[in-house]
Amino acid sequence: MAKKPKRIKGRAWVFGNNVDTDQIIQGRYLTLLDYTEMAKHAFEIPRPEFASAVRKNDIIIAGKNFGGGSTREEAPQILVKSGVGVVVAESFARLFYRNGFNVGLPLMTVLKVTSVVRDGMKITVDLNEGTLRVDETGEILNGDALPQMMLDLLRAGGAVPWFRQQK
Repeated sequence: MAKKPKRIKGRAWVFGNNVDTDQIIQGRYLTLLDYTEMAKHAFEIPRPEFASAVRKNDIIIAGKNFGGGSTREEAPQILVKSGVGVVVAESFARLFYRNGFNVGLPLMTVLKVTSVVRDGMKITVDLNEGTLRVDETGEILNGDALPQMMLDLLRAGGAVPWFRQQK
């Protein structure tokens, strides 16, 4: 059996409901063809400071329907390139959810997370247990633990690396 992914500890970036893929990365930057370059424009309109201030393992907290709109794979891919450790939302657009795991971006659903977590809070997410802990207060929110297959995809770095390991 493969090792379990470790807990993700990071600083929260809080967004509201209906953050679509055009807010994550505007269509005009898709011609750059380089995810690292695209990542320099992540959340340019709703959070202009994001691209220059995000740190490795920072955690995006969002409301309902995160990743709606276009089904472009670039949106979750640039979050990976930005160093985002995990996205925790009250709900995800179905295709964004699938694309996230395909590119190795951890995603977890936690109801009412935006009513508890504030920008800049230090939090710890345990994908195996399906929990989010607010480090300052010790409050624990229960979410949906990920199925083993999704954990395996993340451990491999996404769907393509996972399939290559199956040989």
